[in-house]
Amino acid sequence: MTAVDHSSVSAIRPSWTLPGARVTIEGTGLVVDPNRLPTVTIGDQPARIVSASPRACTVLVPAGVDKTHAPVRVDSVPGETAFLDIGAPVATGLHQVDSPAIDSEGSMYVTYSGSRGEESPVSLFRVRRDGFREPFVTGITNATSTAFSPDGRLYVSSRFAGTVYRVEPDGTFEPVVSDLGVACGLAFSPDGTMYVGDRSGTVFRVGTAGHATAFATLPSSMAAFHLAWGPDDAVYVTAPTLSSSDAVYRLDHTGSVDVLCSGFGRPQGLAFDAHGSLYVVEALAGAGGLYQVDQNGTATRVLAGRAIGVAFDPTGGLVVVSSDTAYRVDVPLTPHAP
Repeated sequence: MTAVDHSSVSAIRPSWTLPGARVTIEGTGLVVDPNRLPTVTIGDQPARIVSASPRACTVLVPAGVDKTHAPVRVDSVPGETAFLDIGAPVATGLHQVDSPAIDSEGSMYVTYSGSRGEESPVSLFRVRRDGFREPFVTGITNATSTAFSPDGRLYVSSRFAGTVYRVEPDGTFEPVVSDLGVACGLAFSPDGTMYVGDRSGTVFRVGTAGHATAFATLPSSMAAFHLAWGPDDAVYVTAPTLSSSDAVYRLDHTGSVDVLCSGFGRPQGLAFDAHGSLYVVEALAGAGGLYQVDQNGTATRVLAGRAIGVAFDPTGGLVVVSSDTAYRVDVPLTPHAP
């Protein structure tokens, strides 16, 4: 009687990744010989195995895979192929400390922020949808966070100067509000009201006339405040500390502070997709990556990799940035089932 082979690959978690991250292949019969690890390839590159059992195999995604939608094969499971979406690097040599900003044409704005007080040759780069990168802004010390206002104007904060600048299409800029402490995260409401996070613990509300008032108080951050405006007309904030169980905060229109969820290790950039789903970057090593957070505060990791920020491209897909590299993940994003 012929034996039936029940080996299979059922899933890869998470199914989106950056090069160098850990992903787990799930299935049955992945290890058939206890004295021999299986051979795993991603694209045409061998992947180093971190751990393996008959039902799960964790591997490191190799650099140099030439496909963004790459086949994954395990030699102990012949004929079975799964696919992994790998972010493609589109800009390197950055010093990013928050999420990038992306305009309506898909051009991305990224920073070289530098160490405190460092006057870098370029403050802001523009990376067009075709990958062409050009210096865009010079002269802003410690360019930190970027955001577009509802009328399409670009703004950038300086944590060194405690100032937010408005950037013109030709790359020139002018200050619009100052004396904001260690100014970092930016967000705009639909009526043009600006919100700015001061790393020392204050979120400021700035009217169109440039007058800033304290809006809410949160614990101070070791790195930066990161802000996003939600579809429920609230400001969402992360403020990474030395804790391994930081929170994502929701600030309503009165400045009242609620905890949406907790348990993150150094949560940083956050953004909403076109469906109104919230995504948060966790920067702590190990299980770091991009998480989707539902309305009940349940977080599901959807992308593996060490990152700082995230932004959704109106022309499709998303951009995830590490401290020095921006990656584009061209996958159709819909609400992700856990």
